[in-house]
Amino acid sequence: MKKIHYLLAAAAMVLVSACNPLDKTYKQIGDLPAPTASAVTASITLTAADYALAPKGSYAVKGLSFKSIDSAKLQIPTILAAKYPTYGNGSSILVTYANAPTTIKLADSVYSNVAYTVVNPTDYVAASSVTGTTFKDYNDAQVLLFLQYKYPNPVANQLSVLTYQYFQSGVTPSSGVTTTDSFIYLNGVWTKIYTVSAAQYASVGHSTYNQFVVGDAPATIVGYINIFLKNDPKIAPTAKYGDVQYVSYNYYTSSTKVTSQRVQAVTFDGTNWVTTALPTTPLSFVKTNGVWVADNTVTLKLATADYKFIAAIPGVASDAAMANLNSFGNFNIQGGTTSWTDAQINNGIIALLKSKYPAAAVNQKFVVTYAAYNGSNITVTKTFVYDGTTFKVQ
Repeated sequence: MKKIHYLLAAAAMVLVSACNPLDKTYKQIGDLPAPTASAVTASITLTAADYALAPKGSYAVKGLSFKSIDSAKLQIPTILAAKYPTYGNGSSILVTYANAPTTIKLADSVYSNVAYTVVNPTDYVAASSVTGTTFKDYNDAQVLLFLQYKYPNPVANQLSVLTYQYFQSGVTPSSGVTTTDSFIYLNGVWTKIYTVSAAQYASVGHSTYNQFVVGDAPATIVGYINIFLKNDPKIAPTAKYGDVQYVSYNYYTSSTKVTSQRVQAVTFDGTNWVTTALPTTPLSFVKTNGVWVADNTVTLKLATADYKFIAAIPGVASDAAMANLNSFGNFNIQGGTTSWTDAQINNGIIALLKSKYPAAAVNQKFVVTYAAYNGSNITVTKTFVYDGTTFKVQ
């Protein structure tokens, strides 16, 4: 009897399973859609762990910074994709990152090769057609002209340690003073840089030869430079965050018996002159179509010239409306013969954007604020997006 009950129960289970009416319902519904990821707004400062997510082999992985804003725009999306894989389209993240410390590689730093003393009067006379002076001394502008004469074909980052008679009206004697300055051919021009003085060498115990030596570790030299700059009355009062100084100093290597002139680039972090990376102004990134991209939104507030540009577009609005815009510098929207429609304003702004931003990127946003008059003065803000062909109101 017990076996019969079991057999009946098993048969009933088979029948229920085979005839389950929900099977048809599930098939009609189909696969359930994946939940839509929500958009998130956040702000972050990149850490060492974040930089490790940058593209393999990139400077950022080991340098914990980016060499340029372009490399940051290119590589930070890789970090965000790995760090926030579940963030939905429309997500926006403000990213604070570090700039790579400024460095410089000299074309030649052997002291005997870069040092030169201007010969008096021979050099002064020979270079007079270039420097524009017959005096046997140079001011700040004239010494740069002499370098052009002396080195007609300089190479990038070429260093010159120049000894000459320097004259500054009201500061030096009329005959000038003997001065040694350092100059670098930087970005296509000769630029005077900071040179450690004899008094500064003496202040840190290096007065015998006025040079640093192997016993001075790189960090120690940077520490000295920080002290020099922070106590220099020509530098300290105006130093601001992010300023860069190129500091020229003499260095002796005892093992090779070579005396060289080195240049150390340091950046002001608001307190000290350092060689470490500094945080930058944050960049905004948005997730669009599943991809993180640098937010290149442009914010534009129309100026007088912009209103006049729109007012001169043939047929953009009625002649009376265009004349009114030209006269008052705002869009009349209160009605009447001088009034602008919303479509006319949009068309005028679109024409302006095409003129101002011929290299606009696809999906780039332009937030435009303009003045209008509806019986009282108001401001209106609209967002336009470039679709690859034209600008459209969002």
